[in-house]
Amino acid sequence: MKLKFSSLMLTGIVCLSVNAFALNGPKTKHPLPVPPKKYIDPANMDLSVKPGDDFFEYANGNWRKKNAIPNDKTRWGSFNILADENTKNLLVLLKEVSASGKQPKGSLKQRVGDLFASGMDTIAIEKSGYAPIKADLYRIDQIKTLPQVINEIVTQRISGKGGALFGVGVGQDSKHPTQNIVSFRQGGITMPDRDYYLKDDARTLKIQAAYRQYIITLFTLTGSNADDAEKNAATIFNIEKTLATAQKSRIAMRDPNASYNKFTVADFSKTTPNLNWVVLLPELKMPGQDTVIVGQPDFFKAADALLSSTPVADWKVYLKWEILKNMASALSSDFVKASFAFNSALSGQKVQSPRIERMSGLVDGNLGELLGQLYVEKYFTPAAKQYMINLVDNLKGTLGDRIKRLDWMSAETKDRALKKLAAFTVKIGYPDKWQTYDGLLIDRNDYAGNLKRIAVWRYNYNVAQLGKPVDKTRWGMTPPTVNAYYSPVNNEIVFPAGILRFPFFDFGADDAVNYGGIGLVIGHEMTHGFDDQGRQYDGDGTLRNWWTKDDADKFKVRADKVVAEFNGFNPIDTMHIKGALTLGENLADLGGMNIAYEAFKKTKQGQSNTTIDGFTPDQRFFLGFAQVWRESMRPEEQAQRLTTDPHSPGKYRVNGTVINLDAWYKAFNVQPGDKMYKAPEDRIKVW
Repeated sequence: MKLKFSSLMLTGIVCLSVNAFALNGPKTKHPLPVPPKKYIDPANMDLSVKPGDDFFEYANGNWRKKNAIPNDKTRWGSFNILADENTKNLLVLLKEVSASGKQPKGSLKQRVGDLFASGMDTIAIEKSGYAPIKADLYRIDQIKTLPQVINEIVTQRISGKGGALFGVGVGQDSKHPTQNIVSFRQGGITMPDRDYYLKDDARTLKIQAAYRQYIITLFTLTGSNADDAEKNAATIFNIEKTLATAQKSRIAMRDPNASYNKFTVADFSKTTPNLNWVVLLPELKMPGQDTVIVGQPDFFKAADALLSSTPVADWKVYLKWEILKNMASALSSDFVKASFAFNSALSGQKVQSPRIERMSGLVDGNLGELLGQLYVEKYFTPAAKQYMINLVDNLKGTLGDRIKRLDWMSAETKDRALKKLAAFTVKIGYPDKWQTYDGLLIDRNDYAGNLKRIAVWRYNYNVAQLGKPVDKTRWGMTPPTVNAYYSPVNNEIVFPAGILRFPFFDFGADDAVNYGGIGLVIGHEMTHGFDDQGRQYDGDGTLRNWWTKDDADKFKVRADKVVAEFNGFNPIDTMHIKGALTLGENLADLGGMNIAYEAFKKTKQGQSNTTIDGFTPDQRFFLGFAQVWRESMRPEEQAQRLTTDPHSPGKYRVNGTVINLDAWYKAFNVQPGDKMYKAPEDRIKVW
């Protein structure tokens, strides 16, 4: 998925604290009884809303009314609550390993503890001001020629201090997924998407103004006068706008074949006269390459032309900005506050999260497989992993049955689809082989230096994969992450430990709740292997067409209906969901729900009519699904996500999915005249 947004939840609540009565009154040998946990709690629902009019609000309305978005959050919902709980768990570990500063040098605990401690040493950070980047700014000041500009781009990249002009890295060749190759991609901008430079509506203009102010503030903090800082902001914005104009849209980027353009290094260099990749690749620590993949060749032609047409003085300003924006969070509080002010304009976040929480996230993001070892040792159990293995097997069999029964797919394509499904790799909880970050030094007294060394280590690790076979044991998420994903080039589904908790999963919950939660997550990730992008990769992870033309055409007809359905949803004012951008996730939700429901109906509860708290098994299944996606979101965050996020907002992931499931209509007696009603022949069925 990548679902938008552990310790295993125990089956009950164990009361370890002593209540006031026990302190002041008669002693008792027995704790007071604890009421059973309500996995579907009517108190969170708005029963005044008909489920057939707005199922999301029916399932979550009172919860949303009672749970305001915290000031330091841009949205609040199930994913955020779990992430906050995991942050608290991580902080227990981080405080413990950072307390003494006397862990064996180079050990797991020393590096994790000292990185956290260095980030919490605000006295030293304030004292250093912007000293950590003075040498970089001075070096840029000495530039006088275009070749020196290009050399600085290389210097910044290999030192982990910036990614000016374009993106480059080593990754799997999607048509030869056991091999690593150098890939180039469009880049060079700071704001989240090309639209922020190209649109001129009031919302966008406000964000552009905040961005210019951000640039002005950071240059002023490093010694520029007000006039120069303002000129610098205009220079940077104009360069980035030109790059944005040359970029492909996010929707266009969803076509993996259009982004697969293999060039010899010499031929690629012919398209970019200022950028001789025969010379530059060895300087980027990528020597000996015959071929590269270029995601967007036209972008590189435009970027190369911009190198010639833009004065060197302007490139120096742009390169300084790369240093400033990438290191601002490691500098004194004035820089951090300026970064937050801009991010607040984008997201609507009212106050910055406490530093201790930000540093917990920083350690998880940079030393995640060291911290992750401590996390799973304390908070994850083998029982949860085994439960997931059994559930995955159940849903995998169910998807196979559904593929066999498809009335629109030929036997030839079905056979290939089943072979792909059988080839799925499943990863649960945490890696079997941990990343050790060999050679990475962490100094308790050098926060900015730690971040620089991490960036250099990460770059060197990436380029060192050239010439090596792809390591498919690697994970793309850390164990505490509340998320899951599917990788098409590895044909794998991955479920970190962090998501294996309520409302997704709980040993004490009935099957309806678990299948509506973690069952949906599993089915969602499986369906990604057959969504509009994933279906273009075979069981080995190779990007190739394994469909008959007739079957591909029939799939597109169904997918286009999903696009049209979601295009019709308007979460805020004039902004509608981009159905083509969110297609993969919407297909995965629809397929995931069908798979999870059919698998649930194989269980004892699924075959019964026994009610719990007044709800039938089928009702509990759909309510369990809906509460996974309960959330509230600030308008600014909503607008940003509608522009950039391939996931639809939670409300529409719920309502836009259930309206296509016959079982939902039956479970809640949804009838013609209800606002969400769709005639049976109009309900979309894909997988």
